Amino acid sequence: MNKRPRTSIGKAVVNVWQREVGELSARNFTHRVGGSEDLVLRLELYRKLEKHRGCVNTISFNAAGDILVSGSDDRRVILWNWETGKVQLSFHSGHNNNIFQAKIMPYTDDRSIITCAADGQVRHAQISDKGQVKTSLLGKHLGRSHKLAIEPGSPHIFYTCGEDGLVQHFDLRTGAATELVTCQPLDGRRSHMPAIHLNAIAIDPRNPNFFAVAGSDEYTRLFDIRKYKWDGSSDFGQPANFFCPPHLIGDGRVGITGLAFSEQSELLVSYNDENIYLFERDMGLGPNPVTTSPVSMGSDASEMSTDHQSEASPSTMPIDESSAPQVYKGHRNCETVKGVNFFGPKCEYVVSGSDCARIFIWKKKGGELIRVMEADKHVVNCIESHPHTTVLASSGIDSDIKIWTPKANERATLPQNIEKKKPRARGWMYRLSSPEDLMLQLFSLQRQRVSPERDGENSNDGQELLELIMAFQRNSDDSSEDGGDTSSQDDLFC
Repeated sequence: MNKRPRTSIGKAVVNVWQREVGELSARNFTHRVGGSEDLVLRLELYRKLEKHRGCVNTISFNAAGDILVSGSDDRRVILWNWETGKVQLSFHSGHNNNIFQAKIMPYTDDRSIITCAADGQVRHAQISDKGQVKTSLLGKHLGRSHKLAIEPGSPHIFYTCGEDGLVQHFDLRTGAATELVTCQPLDGRRSHMPAIHLNAIAIDPRNPNFFAVAGSDEYTRLFDIRKYKWDGSSDFGQPANFFCPPHLIGDGRVGITGLAFSEQSELLVSYNDENIYLFERDMGLGPNPVTTSPVSMGSDASEMSTDHQSEASPSTMPIDESSAPQVYKGHRNCETVKGVNFFGPKCEYVVSGSDCARIFIWKKKGGELIRVMEADKHVVNCIESHPHTTVLASSGIDSDIKIWTPKANERATLPQNIEKKKPRARGWMYRLSSPEDLMLQLFSLQRQRVSPERDGENSNDGQELLELIMAFQRNSDDSSEDGGDTSSQDDLFC
């Protein structure tokens, strides 16, 4: 006799009964409920947090989960009570340009905040008992500094990376920066690039000796800090391991925008103009990877498709499927530097924003896409998971932050034609902060006008040009009112 499949509600009832009779611990009960697909399918907009005056490039929860910290193009840091929507504290970071990352140091009573930004500065904000804020400069990168990573459980130690390819180690007890390594290209394909422009850094929570960095080439580099000699006597330039999907090895057109480690030490990697991949530790290429893939051998690069997701040639060499990384498809990551993250008490799901202004959620195991949520008017860049409950925070080109909780009465279903939806925003709509930006975007618009691919299309060039000029004027006005620096920004990095 066939048994009827147990529904999510049925499982929940059984779990409650098991908890009440002592067969299921409170911790395991929380994990089972928090990782329930039923809750993920009931996620709905709970609240908008509105105070910033520019793109919100970074959001993160404190360890307790009651405070959300955010940073923006307006160069301000805001601490929110996300449940009530009230601002607990707002202060100017001291940066001269867009904030890209802001995090609260653990075990500091939420009074120690570190930031990095488009001006390359790494800064420390200390909050007094009376709510006064003192900011100080800790270090600097030559170029934008996109991300920082805190050593798990440490109130003092963190790492940063930047477009100069440099990885730095900071200890707040000394206030000094240690330059660990500058990441170099592996071969001559990127000879024009003196260093790999780093976009992301992450630390393995199960073994904080390992940290990963990635940026403007196809490789994620894994370093072991134990190999660094603090007297500077050793060469720390050689990673302990490299990670890359086999079909992207040797592909000079891709880069990496986001990294994340799971609680199980799995490594999540998000590629621009490509997909998201999940690597187990044993899927690495070793410390000396082969830099030419079977895909590129015997092929002219000009003949290869620019659409990596749909037309990349398969490897001609056999690949063990059990050792191939899990792939997550459907979103679009072309316009901006997007993060990627895990979701759920045991990292059961993978989450990402998209150029089409939506949030994508996949099952980690198997890569099945289960949710696509309409989020912003423009691009979604940041998705952060609450440390304890089934709550998500998202932000991007819009000036607000959105909080998502599982309060919907009905379970959501996937929309139709997910991959056919075009992005809602153009790069020039995000941030134009100098005449040089305006001229570059006008030139780009002119090239699109004369592109053969646009023959026969209805053109809105006049309207686009008007919006472009108005966008530049708005940003110029905002900068003048704020009295801040108006250094040129590449729109890709909002």
